[in-house]
Amino acid sequence: MKKILSYITLFTAVLLLAVSCEPTEEQSFDQSLLTGKWKTGTLYYKYLADGTGATWDTADDVTEAEAQPFTWTLVKDQLTQIHIMQIGGSVPKVYTVTELTATSLKYHDDFDVSYSFTKVSK
Repeated sequence: MKKILSYITLFTAVLLLAVSCEPTEEQSFDQSLLTGKWKTGTLYYKYLADGTGATWDTADDVTEAEAQPFTWTLVKDQLTQIHIMQIGGSVPKVYTVTELTATSLKYHDDFDVSYSFTKVSK
Protein backbone atom coordinates (compact mmCIF):
# COMPACT_ATOMS: atom_id res chain seq x y z
CA MET A 1 0.00 0.00 0.00
CA LYS A 2 2.85 2.38 0.83
CA LYS A 3 4.36 1.70 -2.58
CA ILE A 4 1.10 2.61 -4.38
CA LEU A 5 0.74 5.77 -2.28
CA SER A 6 4.34 6.74 -3.15
CA TYR A 7 3.65 6.26 -6.88
CA ILE A 8 0.45 8.33 -6.68
CA THR A 9 2.30 11.12 -4.86
CA LEU A 10 5.15 11.05 -7.40
CA PHE A 11 2.71 11.05 -10.34
CA THR A 12 0.81 14.01 -8.85
CA ALA A 13 4.03 15.98 -8.31
CA VAL A 14 5.19 15.36 -11.89
CA LEU A 15 1.78 16.32 -13.25
CA LEU A 16 1.76 19.60 -11.28
CA LEU A 17 5.27 20.48 -12.45
CA ALA A 18 4.40 19.75 -16.07
CA VAL A 19 1.30 21.96 -15.95
CA SER A 20 3.12 24.86 -14.29
CA CYS A 21 5.85 24.85 -16.96
CA GLU A 22 3.53 25.51 -19.89
CA PRO A 23 4.34 28.77 -21.70
CA THR A 24 1.92 31.63 -21.22
CA GLU A 25 -0.15 32.70 -24.18
CA GLU A 26 0.45 36.13 -25.71
CA GLN A 27 -2.53 38.45 -25.66
CA SER A 28 -3.46 40.73 -28.51
CA PHE A 29 -4.52 44.32 -27.90
CA ASP A 30 -6.31 46.81 -30.12
CA GLN A 31 -3.68 49.44 -30.94
CA SER A 32 -6.37 52.05 -31.67
CA LEU A 33 -7.07 52.11 -27.91
CA LEU A 34 -3.49 53.30 -27.34
CA THR A 35 -3.88 56.61 -29.18
CA GLY A 36 -4.31 59.56 -26.86
CA LYS A 37 -2.65 61.14 -23.83
CA TRP A 38 -1.82 58.93 -20.83
CA LYS A 39 -0.71 59.95 -17.34
CA THR A 40 0.85 58.34 -14.28
CA GLY A 41 1.78 60.80 -11.54
CA THR A 42 3.67 63.60 -13.29
CA LEU A 43 4.73 61.46 -16.28
CA TYR A 44 2.83 61.78 -19.57
CA TYR A 45 2.88 59.78 -22.80
CA LYS A 46 1.07 60.82 -25.95
CA TYR A 47 0.51 58.19 -28.63
CA LEU A 48 -0.60 59.37 -32.08
CA ALA A 49 -2.36 57.15 -34.62
CA ASP A 50 0.51 57.49 -37.11
CA GLY A 51 2.92 55.57 -34.82
CA THR A 52 4.63 58.63 -33.35
CA GLY A 53 4.40 60.05 -29.88
CA ALA A 54 6.04 62.10 -27.16
CA THR A 55 6.78 61.85 -23.46
CA TRP A 56 7.38 64.46 -20.78
CA ASP A 57 7.53 64.76 -17.00
CA THR A 58 6.11 67.89 -15.39
CA ALA A 59 8.16 67.18 -12.25
CA ASP A 60 11.24 67.97 -14.36
CA ASP A 61 9.57 71.22 -15.48
CA VAL A 62 9.11 69.83 -19.01
CA THR A 63 5.99 70.74 -20.95
CA GLU A 64 4.26 68.91 -23.78
CA ALA A 65 5.81 71.39 -26.24
CA GLU A 66 9.28 70.30 -25.02
CA ALA A 67 8.48 66.57 -24.96
CA GLN A 68 10.88 63.88 -26.14
CA PRO A 69 9.63 62.33 -29.39
CA PHE A 70 9.41 58.61 -30.04
CA THR A 71 7.96 56.16 -32.51
CA TRP A 72 5.90 53.20 -31.35
CA THR A 73 4.51 49.86 -32.48
CA LEU A 74 2.16 47.47 -30.72
CA VAL A 75 2.30 43.87 -31.93
CA LYS A 76 0.15 41.47 -29.90
CA ASP A 77 1.27 42.37 -26.35
CA GLN A 78 4.68 43.87 -27.21
CA LEU A 79 4.85 47.67 -27.09
CA THR A 80 8.07 49.00 -28.61
CA GLN A 81 9.04 52.64 -28.25
CA ILE A 82 12.06 54.10 -30.08
CA HIS A 83 12.97 57.32 -28.27
CA ILE A 84 14.66 59.87 -30.51
CA MET A 85 17.46 61.70 -28.70
CA GLN A 86 18.15 65.42 -29.26
CA ILE A 87 21.88 64.80 -29.48
CA GLY A 88 21.36 62.12 -32.13
CA GLY A 89 20.67 58.44 -31.95
CA SER A 90 17.76 56.56 -30.50
CA VAL A 91 16.94 54.42 -27.48
CA PRO A 92 14.62 51.42 -27.92
CA LYS A 93 12.36 50.37 -25.04
CA VAL A 94 10.22 47.22 -25.13
CA TYR A 95 7.31 46.55 -22.79
CA THR A 96 4.80 43.73 -22.33
CA VAL A 97 1.26 45.12 -22.18
CA THR A 98 -0.94 43.45 -19.57
CA GLU A 99 -4.01 45.69 -19.85
CA LEU A 100 -5.24 48.13 -22.48
CA THR A 101 -8.74 49.56 -22.31
CA ALA A 102 -10.28 52.89 -23.31
CA THR A 103 -9.15 54.37 -19.96
CA SER A 104 -6.37 52.14 -18.58
CA LEU A 105 -2.91 51.09 -19.78
CA LYS A 106 -0.64 48.73 -17.85
CA TYR A 107 2.65 47.24 -18.94
CA HIS A 108 5.97 46.02 -17.57
CA ASP A 109 9.53 45.82 -18.82
CA ASP A 110 11.96 42.89 -18.79
CA PHE A 111 13.12 43.90 -15.30
CA ASP A 112 9.55 43.45 -13.95
CA VAL A 113 9.10 47.18 -13.40
CA SER A 114 5.38 47.84 -13.86
CA TYR A 115 3.72 50.98 -15.13
CA SER A 116 0.06 51.95 -14.83
CA PHE A 117 -1.45 54.84 -16.80
CA THR A 118 -4.84 56.53 -17.00
CA LYS A 119 -6.03 58.11 -20.23
CA VAL A 120 -6.54 61.85 -19.81
CA SER A 121 -7.58 62.74 -23.38
CA LYS A 122 -8.02 61.24 -26.81
